[in-house]
Amino acid sequence: MVVLGGVSWDLAVALGAFPDPTPHTAFARGHHETVGSTGAGKALNLRRLGFDVALHGVTGDDPSGAAIARALAAAGVDFRRARDPHGTQRHVNLMDAHGGRISIFLTAPAAPADLDLPAIDALIAAADHVVLNIEGYCRDLIPAIQRAGKAIWCDVHDWDDANPYHLDFVAAADYLFLSSDRMPGWRDVMARMVGEGKRLVVCTHGAAGATALAEDGAWHEVAAVPVAAVRDTNGAGDAFFAGYLLGHARGEPVARRLQLGAAVAALCVQSPDLTHPDLDAALADRERTRAFG
Repeated sequence: MVVLGGVSWDLAVALGAFPDPTPHTAFARGHHETVGSTGAGKALNLRRLGFDVALHGVTGDDPSGAAIARALAAAGVDFRRARDPHGTQRHVNLMDAHGGRISIFLTAPAAPADLDLPAIDALIAAADHVVLNIEGYCRDLIPAIQRAGKAIWCDVHDWDDANPYHLDFVAAADYLFLSSDRMPGWRDVMARMVGEGKRLVVCTHGAAGATALAEDGAWHEVAAVPVAAVRDTNGAGDAFFAGYLLGHARGEPVARRLQLGAAVAALCVQSPDLTHPDLDAALADRERTRAFG
């Protein structure tokens, strides 16, 4: 598995409720620093699910970049990084008690100064699956993936079917994931995407589950897996993506892939980080319950 783009060093701040837009003092329920962004989220969950994962990302030569490298190495992810002369991308994520999130970018997205294209080509050539994230520099990697004959898995998150930034990624994707957050007409968009040749389109709806449309025209729905308490929703969409891809790699039918995605996402939201620390064991327990319970 190769995952291209999307790493940051984040400060996650837990609040009872989001602050009113007036000057005042608020007290956090807790806070911690951790590796963040969608590439890291997917890579960490895929690694916990048993894939060999190489993640290419961009960091600065700074303490935040070093912290990202240590965290990914400790998780068993093969992290290949280019250098951003402006420093590592950083976010502040405000989390309310109901799973809501406001992400504040402290620095601009990655602008690599020393992109080693031959090395990236080699990663792509060796991969069974290629996950392309919507970092700006990843747009330039699309031709290399297509030359290698690899299918592109791409998550465009809360795209609104209008923002031109996403269009190259949408056009290139063979397997397209998106969210209904900013897209009231998501069913029509999914049908149009499959009509244009996508092998699969998956639309996630947060606590309302997810919908998939396969190239054979069949629609599939899955409900979110209930959890006793949501601790942190960071990485939930990436966890869903990883669970779905696990089912795909196993040759499972689409409905089962969605169930695996929902199960992995449910485990993620019970953890303060991008993945559940015992994901492989916890998912195995769920599998045994499904088969024998």
